[in-house]
Amino acid sequence: MTRTFGSVDHPGVSVPESARSWSVPFEGYQPVDITPPELRPDGLARSVAEGWAEPYATPAEVTDWAQRQAEALLPFELDHEGWPLNPIGRTGRCGRNLGKWGENAAADPIVIAGTGSSRRVLLIQRRDCGDWAIPGGMVDPGETAPAALVRELREETSVDLTEVIPSVLTRTYVADWRATDHAWVCSTVALYTLSEQVTAIAGDDADAVRWWPFSDVPQLAAAVAAGGGRLYSAHGPLLALALGRVDGVA
Repeated sequence: MTRTFGSVDHPGVSVPESARSWSVPFEGYQPVDITPPELRPDGLARSVAEGWAEPYATPAEVTDWAQRQAEALLPFELDHEGWPLNPIGRTGRCGRNLGKWGENAAADPIVIAGTGSSRRVLLIQRRDCGDWAIPGGMVDPGETAPAALVRELREETSVDLTEVIPSVLTRTYVADWRATDHAWVCSTVALYTLSEQVTAIAGDDADAVRWWPFSDVPQLAAAVAAGGGRLYSAHGPLLALALGRVDGVA
């Protein structure tokens, strides 16, 4: 497979749905490598020292694939060169723009307060892309998903729900903008329901935090757009799932 190089936001080459699966041959497939400078050999050491990247320039250097596969939220295979294959199939992009090769485990807490016309959902404005999204982030090495849910929420919004027991909605693949053929995100998504809003203050990876009216996802997206922003598209289905659980239909 030949690789070309592009920016981290390069959409990659087009992949027909009929050739998405790794089991289907795709002659001439040339995905775009979107690995940023900080994850290439010359910049990798600094990213490792900062604590967010593993020290492997290629998947061939990883020695614990069997363990990673056993612990993955979504099963994945390795190709003949020992490179991990995205479980949804070809993406048109390769390399990595995430901390780890293969699955990057995330935790996404959805916090909903109030009922009826007073119902609100807590969203942050992401620092990396500017979209409004569910708070959340990557599970740290040695950390459990439940602990990551609480930690990420506290770090990004200052809201501490340590004493609140959430309802796990799903453990699923997330259509993260950084995903490639060889590095992707799967998340544990949990719902927290509160009787009323609590004070939230933006921190960590959030430029802003806000409680938004939440009757349905299209209404939420329209409200965010009216405020000059954009709802993070990958989180639309997760928010719909949460709403279905609150309304008793999921």
